[in-house]
Amino acid sequence: MGEPIYLLKTESSPRLERLLAFALAGRRVFSAGPAELSGGNLAGKRVLFALAVDLGGMGPDTLGMLRTLRQTTAALAGAIGSIIVDGAGELYTKQAAQAICLAANLTGCLFPGKPLVEGTGSLHNHRVSAERMNCSPEEAYFRQARALADRLAEFQPPRFSRPNLLMLHASDNRRSNTVAMGSAVCQRLSARCNLSTISLQNGAIYDCRGCSYTACLHYSKSGTCYYGGALPTEVFPAILASDGILLLCPNYNDSVSANIMALINRMTSLLLQSTLYDKYLYAIVVSGYSGGDIVARQVLGALCLNKTMMLPPRFCLFQTANDPGEAMASPGMEARLSRWAGQILDTLLIPEEKTPPPC
Repeated sequence: MGEPIYLLKTESSPRLERLLAFALAGRRVFSAGPAELSGGNLAGKRVLFALAVDLGGMGPDTLGMLRTLRQTTAALAGAIGSIIVDGAGELYTKQAAQAICLAANLTGCLFPGKPLVEGTGSLHNHRVSAERMNCSPEEAYFRQARALADRLAEFQPPRFSRPNLLMLHASDNRRSNTVAMGSAVCQRLSARCNLSTISLQNGAIYDCRGCSYTACLHYSKSGTCYYGGALPTEVFPAILASDGILLLCPNYNDSVSANIMALINRMTSLLLQSTLYDKYLYAIVVSGYSGGDIVARQVLGALCLNKTMMLPPRFCLFQTANDPGEAMASPGMEARLSRWAGQILDTLLIPEEKTPPPC
């Protein structure tokens, strides 16, 4: 049967109501609302966010919930979440999901890999899955929503005696604020984790050129990719050997850098070898001016909502800095890094083996 699910539903639609009835049939389900959320009553629960977006995007109830999440610090501490978004048109379903996912995560909610099921107005986004399931797009949509609810109720976050953590970056080690922060976090984790670092600056990192599915599958079976390079030979094996990824993301024009984007785009080949449901995703985002939330939503959208990595509570550490060394010199940085490293250990370690990270 699994754990009970707390349904946090904002705007609705007839199709969403039918989908929820199908997806949650036979499960223990409790309705929740703004009062339970703002009062912290959903902490430690299994929470299913369910909403409908119309042609204008998120409605007032959803925006109100989003504001509540953004103005609290621990409303969903220890909670595990998933999201269903039903759309009236072809736009805004993933925009809504990414916004809710980040806001909920920053209040302490963990999201399993691929925690989103969304349906556009036409359900054309389910055409491929419907062909594979030999059913209609609507039936494929409903089946995936039920599978999502099942995973939410049954999910148990993995714990480790000594986690393997991989830090990935594409920055200049001597000048980078993100590398300085990432290295400082790793120093605090070194007593309890096996740490490794790969720079995506080493060797040529080619972006994905959009091979056919059959061509990608053919090369992935031998652990490689048509375009070769360091990704399939060095980076992908290191990802598969890790329990968690720490991605360092300086903000380039409100986006991750080109090499990190190439890594994300090329990971389809990796996913054809193995899923990444058992990998935790962490990130450090440093912005020269603003926009760190945009980059964080891009990272979680690509690697958690899409490519199946788990999103641990408060997965991202944000900082604004321009000049080399400015981030580490900012007031309170040492305490922030120690606190975040402690949160990482709280998530990754088997409970009885937790110890405070060294300062």
